[in-house]
Amino acid sequence: MGTPRMPAARSALRVLALLAEQPGPVRAATIARELALPRSSAYQLLQVMRDEGFLVHYPELGAWGASARVQQLGSRVAAATRLERLAQPLLDGLVRTAPVPVTSHLAVLAGSDVAYAGRGEGPRSPATVSRVGVRLPAVRTATGRAMLAALGDDQVRAIIPHDRDLAGERPGTRAALTRLLSAVRRRGWATEEGEVDAAYGSVAAAARDAAGYPSAAVGLTFRLAAIEPERWAELGAQCAAAAAELTRRLGG
Repeated sequence: MGTPRMPAARSALRVLALLAEQPGPVRAATIARELALPRSSAYQLLQVMRDEGFLVHYPELGAWGASARVQQLGSRVAAATRLERLAQPLLDGLVRTAPVPVTSHLAVLAGSDVAYAGRGEGPRSPATVSRVGVRLPAVRTATGRAMLAALGDDQVRAIIPHDRDLAGERPGTRAALTRLLSAVRRRGWATEEGEVDAAYGSVAAAARDAAGYPSAAVGLTFRLAAIEPERWAELGAQCAAAAAELTRRLGG
């Protein structure tokens, strides 16, 4: 079966690639000529791309350029790729050295959620929901709690302002969340026990960027039945050490 043809999508990507190679805005006629597009089709495509926020029209010049949205998307993709590449060796190392079978993961804050951005696993690693791209409420996960604790109470209040935002979660109130995050700060790493999956627990620690912001968290997930109580601190310390190394790599 051949690759599906999507000429409009292909043309839009070619427009962005062409504009990225130019030092300034480009006239529509030039775009049509360079990409061998019918002039009427080129004008329609440019209008749609502007309406969707990907292009800017400069009426005095009669020309088009990429919008700030395109630049932001590019910078976010580059930042996520850089973060994942810096963290992956650390994730793999945690899986190799943990005293029990674990799955390691890298997560970032996305509003009041965490989004998983990296993962390490071995032959005996437990199957978890922490696949790249999955999002979960930050207050429910060890990685989320680690990053929220690194933000400070004022910033946490801005992200989770009301008790109703914690409905169905544990902790279920703002006051309980404040106490939980204070304990995370004292300990240096966060925990979660059976709150994402009843059979699993997790520990995690936050990594900071050069500005001191918790740009990610490194976590370990394990089967609760496979771990003794004293092992939690050992795994937490391993996460904290990996997060400290990621902080160093990020210039934090």
